Amino acid sequence: MQTNRRQFLILSAAGAATLSLSNLVQAQAMVAETDPQAQALGYKADTTKVDAKKFPKHANEQKCSNCALFQAKGGNAGGCSLFAGKQVASTGWCSAWAKKA
Repeated sequence: MQTNRRQFLILSAAGAATLSLSNLVQAQAMVAETDPQAQALGYKADTTKVDAKKFPKHANEQKCSNCALFQAKGGNAGGCSLFAGKQVASTGWCSAWAKKA
């Protein structure tokens, strides 16, 4: 199949658009503290802002980044098995926190 310059440019633009859209699709939204599931679990994006009266077993050393449910290695955010399709802050916390082995 012979392609001319016009076809090449059109195909190149389509390929570039496809790549940029796939990167947008892969980026996951952050969990909002106002999300119903997040509220039910007491999720806070900053572990130091957790209500000590409501969650007396919480400690500031407990963070999403050192939780067994956190699915990232480094970085400011990562996936959590409790919030499918969304990311949590690595400095966050929720009542389901479990120490990483």
